[in-house]
Amino acid sequence: MKTKQRFDSIWDAIEDDPVRVENLKLRSAVLIEITEALKSRGLTQQQTAELLHITQPRVSALLKGKINDFRLDSLVDIAHRLGLHVTLNVAA
Repeated sequence: MKTKQRFDSIWDAIEDDPVRVENLKLRSAVLIEITEALKSRGLTQQQTAELLHITQPRVSALLKGKINDFRLDSLVDIAHRLGLHVTLNVAA
């Protein structure tokens, strides 16, 4: 009989390193907010690229949720260009 494992998040299930899990969780949260903000604007990928000061292929990767293509600092920069404010809570 197989034992089912329970995980706190999908990131815990696919990554063993707790440091990397935290990074993935943060990037995921910012990426989701960015993609929602972009979709609500109804811009083309080229218009979005110009707005965000990135290339159209980077916009495509962003909209496809390719989280491994983006560092946290890059996502924070993009969020700022969209007028989003990123906050971070640190707890023990």
